[in-house]
Amino acid sequence: MPALLAVVVVGMSSAFVFGSADFLGGLASQRISSLRVTAIAAVAGLVLLTAASALVGGTWSWNAVLLGALSGVAGALAISLLYACLAIGPMSILSPTTAVVSAIVPVAIGFARGEKLRALGYLAIGIALVAVVLVGFVRDSRAVRPSARGLLMAVGSGVCIGLFIVIIDLTPKDSGLIPLIANRGLNAIIMFASIGVVALLARRRATAQGTVVQTSGWRPGLILAIACGLVDSVANTGLLVGVRIGDLSVMAVLTALYPAGTIILAAIVLKERIATVQYLGLALAIAAGAMLAIN
Repeated sequence: MPALLAVVVVGMSSAFVFGSADFLGGLASQRISSLRVTAIAAVAGLVLLTAASALVGGTWSWNAVLLGALSGVAGALAISLLYACLAIGPMSILSPTTAVVSAIVPVAIGFARGEKLRALGYLAIGIALVAVVLVGFVRDSRAVRPSARGLLMAVGSGVCIGLFIVIIDLTPKDSGLIPLIANRGLNAIIMFASIGVVALLARRRATAQGTVVQTSGWRPGLILAIACGLVDSVANTGLLVGVRIGDLSVMAVLTALYPAGTIILAAIVLKERIATVQYLGLALAIAAGAMLAIN
């Protein structure tokens, strides 16, 4: 299989799997806090990646661990900013903004590093970016212009996602899944530390007000959160393979189509209606993938 065709297959597959992880994470977050979901998912992913690494092998090095850890920091910041900006809204603008920025950052860095495509490839990337916007469209009859704060958070989340992809691309080729193990490990530490800080602040506030902190258990969304972490680790493995066998710019644009996986599963499982513009986005995504495959 030609290298670019392999990257297209891996990239679009990874995008769907990333979207599936987001879908599971969204369901879990309806039952327990998003911080707990992210923390549980990180631990589940760490276990799976560690087991898989024992099978596929890889050379341990400070470079692999450090870059993996840095990608974990970028990922944690990306998730925090994403949840924060979507809470502010409107999602119909901020969600695709995050996805597009997450693609533009690696594309710009890839081209700056000398990556080159034929004319058809550049056209395909442009079409794919349009598809990202359309696929990420969220119906909201109450949508208003985003606030400066919400927009900055969306851009910040997209930049962090883009940097995560770039950092993963920089990891040593012989390191196997080790960078992802470091990523999940540090991500878990950050998330559990965040949960502890939030709980401590809530307890202090309750003590000052003379009230009792109401806490919810972890069990309601536990299975979904674990599933989210396992699926997300598979997607990250696909991303790692993709950037190692092909161009950073192509892989970044294809994985930015991750909202497609979420909306397809939402339509199948939750019977949510897909908007016409989202159908158009999916069609353009398929067309862009085909154009890249024959480029």
